[in-house]
This record gives sequence, C-alpha cells and structure tokens, in this order.
Amino acid sequence: MSISTRNRAARCSAAALLAMLTVTAGDLAAQTPEPVTLTLDEVVRRTLQNSPQVMQAQGAVQTAGASELTAFGSFLPNLNISSGAALSSTQRFDPNTNTNVTGSSDSYNAGISSSIDLFTGGRRGAQLTQARMETRASEASLVQQRYAVTRNAKAAYFDVARASDLIRSAEARLERADEGLAAAQLRSQAGSATRSDVLRSELERTNARQALLQANNQKRAAMYALGRLVAIDGPVDVAGEHPLTAEELTLTPEQLLELALTQAPAVITAQANERAAQAGIRVSRAQYMPSVNSSGSYNWNNDAPSFADMRSSWSVRMGLSFPVFNRFAREESVERSRVSATVARYQLEDARRATRANLEALLGTLETSRLAISIAQEALALAEEDLRVQQERYRLGVSTILEQVTSQENLVAAETSLIAAQYDYQLALAELESLIGRELQAA
Repeated sequence: MSISTRNRAARCSAAALLAMLTVTAGDLAAQTPEPVTLTLDEVVRRTLQNSPQVMQAQGAVQTAGASELTAFGSFLPNLNISSGAALSSTQRFDPNTNTNVTGSSDSYNAGISSSIDLFTGGRRGAQLTQARMETRASEASLVQQRYAVTRNAKAAYFDVARASDLIRSAEARLERADEGLAAAQLRSQAGSATRSDVLRSELERTNARQALLQANNQKRAAMYALGRLVAIDGPVDVAGEHPLTAEELTLTPEQLLELALTQAPAVITAQANERAAQAGIRVSRAQYMPSVNSSGSYNWNNDAPSFADMRSSWSVRMGLSFPVFNRFAREESVERSRVSATVARYQLEDARRATRANLEALLGTLETSRLAISIAQEALALAEEDLRVQQERYRLGVSTILEQVTSQENLVAAETSLIAAQYDYQLALAELESLIGRELQAA
C-alpha cells in the first residue's frame, strides 16, 4: 500500500470517527430534557435545603439539645400521681344461719409522690457541662457541614460555568479553524499553497470539533451532577455569567489565621469535645462521693368511690448512699474518661495544626491563582495578537500553515489556562470560607 493510499485511509477513518461522534452527541442532545436555570444563590440555598448531611447534622443538634435538657432536669424533683381501684367478691360461712354469705370488698386510693437528689458529689453539674459542650460541638459541626455543602454547591455550579466557557472557547476555535481552512483552500486553488496546508487546516478543524464535542459532554455531565445536588430530576444550567473577580481579601493573613484558630468550626468542635471529655472525668469521679436523696408521698384511700370519710397518710424519707466497693467499676470508668480526655486534647491540638496548614495552603492557592489569572490574561492577549499576525502573514504568503496552526493552538492553550485559573481562584475561596466558617469579602 502506497503512502498516499494510507493517508487517504487514515483520513476516511478519522472522518468516520468524527461522524460517529457527531451522531452520538446529537442523540444525547435530543435525549436531554430542557435544563432548569438557577443562579448561584439559588443553587446554594436549594443544596442546603436538600442535603442529607445537613439534615443529619441538624438532627445531631436537636438530639444534643434534648440531652442537655435531661441533664438540667436532674436538678429538679420528679413528681408522680397515682390512683387505683380494687373490686373483689368475698364469701363466708354464717354459723347462725348455716349458710354461705356473699359480699364484696372494695377499695379506692389515690396518691402523690415526689423525690429529689440533694447531693450527688458533683455528678449532675458535670453531666450538665458535658451535655452543653456536646451541644456546642454539634452546633459547630452543623456550621462546618453547612459550609462544606456550600463549597460543594459552588464547585458544582462552577463546573457547569467552566464547561460553558470551554464550549465558547471551542466554538471560537472551530470558527477560526473554518476561516483557516477556507483560506488554505483558496490559496491551494490559486496554486500558492500546497495540499499539506489544506490537510493541516482540516486536521485543526477536526480537532476543534472534537474539543467542542468533549466540552458539550462535560457540560451535560456537570448539569446532571448539579441537578442531583439541588434535588432536581434533570439537568440544571447556570443563569448568566458569574463575575470571576480575583481581588485581594480585606483581611490580612495574620487576621485570617487568628480567625481560623478561634472560630473555625473544626477547632470549635474539637474544643467542645475536649471540654466534654474533661467533664466526663468529673462524672466518673463523682462515683466516689456519697449521694443524698429525699422523697415524700401523700396517699388517700376509701372503701367507696366518694370523697367522704377518706383516710389519708403521708411519709417523708431521706436516704444516704455511699458506695464503698463496687468491684473496681469506678476505677475503670475513671480510666476510660481519662483516656478519652487525653485523646480529645491531642485531637484539639491536631485540629489547630491542620487548620493552620490548610489555611496556608489555601492562601498560597489564592495568591497563585490570582497571579496566574494576570499571567494568563497577558498570554491570551499575546496569543491573539500572534494569531492575527500569522493569519495576515499567511494571507500574504510569507508564512506556512504550520505557523498559523501553531498560533491557533497557543491561543486555545491560553484561553484554557485563563479559564482554569479563574475557577481555581473561586474554588479556593470557597474552600477558605468553608475552613473558617464565614463569608469573606474582597477588597
């Protein structure tokens, strides 16, 4: 097989592959329902409303609040009201009449009782502190989860927006490729260009069409992923163009570090868990102390269901309990609490170090992305001017099609780099807000 024959076969195979991709993309587009369009704020709001993770964190806060209420209730007396009625038949032998006499023995009663712990060796106070710290940890975890879900929502939103930008870039590339192919064909017909110029232009056009197909498929997948987050059974598109500003933050790195170490949800959660573990030690140690309990009751009873001739009784009781030996159960409880407190303390220190490390990494990413945007913008301007010059040179016949195609590829790379840098900055900013647990304003 000659070289020209192999080239023709390769071109036919490429054309067939491109046609198959085009048909497949057309079928997918026909099957895709009309997308719902949402803004960034709407995406975040709907994602928070439908997030299972947020619902679970809210449930943990409610459970912790109920436990805290129970711990507070241990300082209050309990109160019970009881009542009852008993109806029974009786039979006895009457010796006077030598017969069995049938009767009944009825009783009715009511009572009220109450008891309260007067002294528990500090157990109730420690349990209340422990419950409050667990509530605070749950609330901090909820904040952390909300910002994590917000970060995911923004990332999904930006994935769709990024795909839209890539589609526009691919469409512009295809338009430039069409113009280059038309110019190469005109020059070939005029005899001022070779067959290779036309082939290279066709190859660039084929690559541009493939890039457009990939960008469309990427956006389709991103829209369905965004639809899942916002609880919509179908694709979701973004509304308009999101301003991709990359300005410096109003807070300095030192202020951000102080804010992160004091208000970051991960740090607050670790602090609350450590304090809850310390309170758990006091709860365990309270088993070595005596407990004092007081109780009282008042009861009424009668033989008939009436308030007349009721008999009443009352009682007051006070008791002291002091566990002398319980087969080392107290010692085991105290040791477990100490171990838990030690682990919680190390987790707190690790949370602070992790927060510091993540903050420094994100600040570096923000600064790098901000500078990368400036560099990419300069590179894009240079690539556009270079392509304009090469197109003019090729029109005048003083350069080859290879130089023009190279300039087109450089322009595509510059556009892709700018898009990537812009969205990398937005994602890093969302990560930073998730780490600190608050919205950040740009200068």
